[in-house]
Amino acid sequence: MAKQETTVMTKTVSKGKGGTRVSKTKYDAVRKALLAVVPKKKAGIAFKDLAKLVAPKLPKEMLPAKGSASWLTVVVKLDLEARGLLERVDGAKPQRVRRAK
Repeated sequence: MAKQETTVMTKTVSKGKGGTRVSKTKYDAVRKALLAVVPKKKAGIAFKDLAKLVAPKLPKEMLPAKGSASWLTVVVKLDLEARGLLERVDGAKPQRVRRAK
């Protein structure tokens, strides 16, 4: 019998939408990478750059599908926003994020 993989139910800041269930192993790896690349500086980092910066910090075997890093980065970013660890930079267009204070 196959071992049941542990999952995490993520949260989201988007009103009217529920979170997504993802592998705990993948969630933890992306969370660690996001917190490592997102600065605390006032200007933060451009949202469009997140997946490019996170992907190299993830184990290669964890992301067999092309685009997986982008999708997981968005899901975990939204979760970290909902938990108060990341925040969007007010008024920034396009979107920028930074570590919450």
